Amino acid sequence: MLTELEQAEVENGEKSHILVTDADLDIDWSEVPENQIKRADVTPENFGRIAAQTAKQVITQRIREAERQIMYEEYIDRVTEVVTGIVQQAGDRNNVLVDLGKVEALLPRSEQVDGERYEQGSRIKAVITEVRSGTKGPQVILSRRDPELIKTLFELEVPEIADGLVEIRGVAREPGYRSKIAVESHAQGVDPVGACVGPRGSRVRMVVSELRGEKIDIIPWNTEPARFVAKALSPARVREVYIDDETKDATVIVPDDQLALAIGKEGLNARLAARLTGWKVDIQSDSEFAQAEAEAAFAGDSENEEFTGRCSAVLSNGKRCPNAALPGTKYCGVPAHQELAKHEKDVPADAPAAAAEVPEEPGDSPGDQATADATPAEPSPEEEPVAPVRQAAAAEAPAEDANAG
Repeated sequence: MLTELEQAEVENGEKSHILVTDADLDIDWSEVPENQIKRADVTPENFGRIAAQTAKQVITQRIREAERQIMYEEYIDRVTEVVTGIVQQAGDRNNVLVDLGKVEALLPRSEQVDGERYEQGSRIKAVITEVRSGTKGPQVILSRRDPELIKTLFELEVPEIADGLVEIRGVAREPGYRSKIAVESHAQGVDPVGACVGPRGSRVRMVVSELRGEKIDIIPWNTEPARFVAKALSPARVREVYIDDETKDATVIVPDDQLALAIGKEGLNARLAARLTGWKVDIQSDSEFAQAEAEAAFAGDSENEEFTGRCSAVLSNGKRCPNAALPGTKYCGVPAHQELAKHEKDVPADAPAAAAEVPEEPGDSPGDQATADATPAEPSPEEEPVAPVRQAAAAEAPAEDANAG
């Protein structure tokens, strides 16, 4: 800055003296010893009017840059925060300007929800997703599609969430159409779904109103994957769920009349359920599942004929074992089911059939027992009980949901 002032003085050839008096200084000179005070005129030579104007402009510019930096540091720490602003300019559909008070934020086309109209002067809530540093100050980018918007709106409307009694464990959203949230209660006696819905649906209705009519399903969080997947497919009724922990696949069986509802329009319901649970969901109707079982049934009487498909052991609940059969046998690798294969080979062809039960392991559910049609020549040896590889869980009532709009 001093260099610029010296150049201006040389070009101008003028000199102007401005003296600073004691009245202009906020100092109590009575407390300062006289030997420490030195008075002198420090105005450079040939310091004229243009030089003073240049100094003023430079100082003003530096002040503005400092203000911009302060604003940038303020909003860079507020990323992922929900703010309320007033729509200033909405004529251009691609970009909407929103006044946040100190700065003007930008709501780009890619972060707008399809079907929403932003009228000039209306108030909207949005999430700060990015803050850029520009020559005219910080540029704040907003979003109406971010899932964080739903979480913050529920925190504002539900006191239990703000106090930590209820926690939102997951959010799956298709902006403008439907959203699913999983909630969990950390306090005994507090219903997480009821707390989010509110008296006569008042709380969830406020959130839906802010989202311009977007439907919301509220799902109770469950640590058991089968039950959680069944609840996530609400409002469809689920009959049973088979899960594979290794591949994170879930096969869901629903009644024939619930298949379309479980899948949803263009697969929306199934897609949201898969996002919310983190499992790959395969939905089948009762008739489709029965047909698949029939195709996997075993046939052939020749000893040289190889059996392929599902295990033929029948569980105590009347359903076939969901595991795949080992090559060359009708049964899977569970030792209890392999014992059935040994007994079947020892039984004469003309012997009458009888039901052989697999002993139950302490702590196992009745559904983990197996029966097969065989008559052993000798009493069955004690078998080492082994838990089945896959799990089957019958779904309870459909999850409570809050569908608004």
